[in-house]
Amino acid sequence: MLEHGGRLRDAAARYGIPLAGWLDLSTGVNPEGWKAGAAPESVWRRLPEENDGLEEAAHAYYGTQQLLPAAGSQAILQALPFLRAPSRVGVIHPGYSEHAHAWRRAGHRVSLIGPEAMPDAAAVSEVLVVSNPNNPTGTRFSPEQLLGWCASLSRRGGWLVVDEAFIDATPGDSLAPFCPRSGLIILRSLGKFFGLAGARVGFVMAEPLLLEQLRGILGPWSVSGPSRWVAAEALKAQKWQDGARKRLVSGAARLHSLLSGHDLSPAGGCALFQWVRISHANEVYEKLARQGILTRLFHDPSSLRFGLPGHEAEWERLKSALMADPVV
Repeated sequence: MLEHGGRLRDAAARYGIPLAGWLDLSTGVNPEGWKAGAAPESVWRRLPEENDGLEEAAHAYYGTQQLLPAAGSQAILQALPFLRAPSRVGVIHPGYSEHAHAWRRAGHRVSLIGPEAMPDAAAVSEVLVVSNPNNPTGTRFSPEQLLGWCASLSRRGGWLVVDEAFIDATPGDSLAPFCPRSGLIILRSLGKFFGLAGARVGFVMAEPLLLEQLRGILGPWSVSGPSRWVAAEALKAQKWQDGARKRLVSGAARLHSLLSGHDLSPAGGCALFQWVRISHANEVYEKLARQGILTRLFHDPSSLRFGLPGHEAEWERLKSALMADPVV
């Protein structure tokens, strides 16, 4: 198993701080996510069924009819590599490590590609895997650039896989409305923007044949009934979505300013996190962790990802920790 953010119980045991004593900034999940109400009793008593409103809500939210729900985008990215013969796969680096891991495990030849080398990789790869915005660097690619790469790959029977887990705050940058398109595969998640990581709901958008192949791999009832209900309600909550986007953009600017004021100027980021690239990232991570503040540590390159604090007391706690225990 690869290492991820959000391993709060491990941190609590390691540093001897109870779970309730932590400020978890390690995941990039919206700290003021959609507040799910009580699901109807029926969704607990019956097997999940289609035509319950989830697909319709997703069609309207994402702007495409060609999609398939799954138990988070993780389930989809693990299944995709088994739908191709061994291929030359370029994966953005640094990036979400599960992508390269999944393609390697399925027997593909994986190359890690820096953002600046992606155009060249699109010309020689059979599959190109991009996150937009990228996690953890925040690097962005324009829809025009991505669609150009997709056209090049498609002419050779290739795929462009775009992980849009962090794009909901800027939906105009999404390629979802361009689906279906030959060679284009989009992954979306309700875990980050909606703050519903525990519900494990994601979607894949692609051509109908590929969706049917994925459906066969994922099997029936891949998303639980309560999760389907919660996801549909969140996708329909347009007023909340509009407010959340404004709050997240404001919060990202505030976090950038706070970190910069303590010699931790972000090298990149998006509405849900800021990425700080420093040679002594491990030291900063340890100093904050000893104060009960969990960040996401990366070693290649040495860097930290800071998610957004939520209520004002959390902002003050982070500010006090940076002031009371200098990290540089």
